[in-house]
Amino acid sequence: MSGTTFSRRAALLGAASLPAMQILRGQSKPRATVISSANRFNGGVNCCAKAMELMRGGADTLDAVIAGVNILELDPRENSVGYGGLPNEDGVVELDASCIHGPSRRMGAVGALQGIKTPSKVARMVMEQTDHMMLAGAGALKFARAMGFEEENLLTEDSRKRWVAWKISLGHGGHTSWGPGLDAPPGPETQQHVLGELRRVFPHDSEAELAAVVHDALFPPHGTINCIAVNEKGEMSAVTTTSGLAWKLPGRLGDSPIIGGGLWLDQDIGGAGSTGRGEENLRVCGAHTVVENMRRGLSPKEAALDALKRVQRNFNNDEKRLSQVDLNFYALRKDGEYAAASLWSPPAGAGPEGHFAVCTGGQASRVESTAFLLERKPL
Repeated sequence: MSGTTFSRRAALLGAASLPAMQILRGQSKPRATVISSANRFNGGVNCCAKAMELMRGGADTLDAVIAGVNILELDPRENSVGYGGLPNEDGVVELDASCIHGPSRRMGAVGALQGIKTPSKVARMVMEQTDHMMLAGAGALKFARAMGFEEENLLTEDSRKRWVAWKISLGHGGHTSWGPGLDAPPGPETQQHVLGELRRVFPHDSEAELAAVVHDALFPPHGTINCIAVNEKGEMSAVTTTSGLAWKLPGRLGDSPIIGGGLWLDQDIGGAGSTGRGEENLRVCGAHTVVENMRRGLSPKEAALDALKRVQRNFNNDEKRLSQVDLNFYALRKDGEYAAASLWSPPAGAGPEGHFAVCTGGQASRVESTAFLLERKPL
């Protein structure tokens, strides 16, 4: 009887694992591939190119993806990642990051880290030098100092101006993080008031410069960078790093430092990551969901779109409310097949929106179009 029970269980387990087996069966050699979010200033393309360059030279996949995102962490123009990131409501830059090393199945993360430009490197040190998986706040900074990282002021003058503009907007319809949910975007009267005040505060700045400051203050960019790689041996690693939601409450963590939320990787299947509204991603454990979808046999594109459908369900398919949510998933399977998917189709002239970066062996790093779940309706 016990033998019969075991046989049934084995048969059921074998059937459940069949899709994953089918994905990997027949792969003689995975295709070296790096994918990432696109980001501004060619950031994603440069990130993927750097990671691929290092992998071709024999570097470990985690070394490669972290070196790739370091480009953005150190670029003061990229105000959603690292140095120059838009600060919290107190004007302090707080950074989050997580990383996963596929071959060793080890992981590390930091959250609400102040004063260190490269949180991705600190996340790796948490993974390698401690038996913990995540450090946050003052403890993360103390650990980074002990590991030899230099503490610096991360707030650039450009980011400070945007914070000042946001503070001016608060009495005139500007958005705060205090409230039960997503607010309606500020109206044109708010924008005009803030622009008028900024002319007085920063009299030497051009109209174009001040207009850009107002736009970023009232409609802050959802940046972050996620990067995932697989080499020709099938070894995978992934990293996500961000300055988080602009004007957030001090100590707020989105999905980026949450392993299983903003980042997940299973060496046997593939990896996934996210950019955009972290709170909505966390409600569906998005990165983990995408990888588990691939385990069930879905393609990377299908896996990401299915995770977005779960977000849609959480809003009862109310597209008016969903229109305030920006969310993107990136998926890379162990054999090198990849995709990215967004909740919404990109607006016209959206720059990096609607695209992601990819570099495959023998080809230059480039951007490709992102799939999307919902079509934006014309105004």
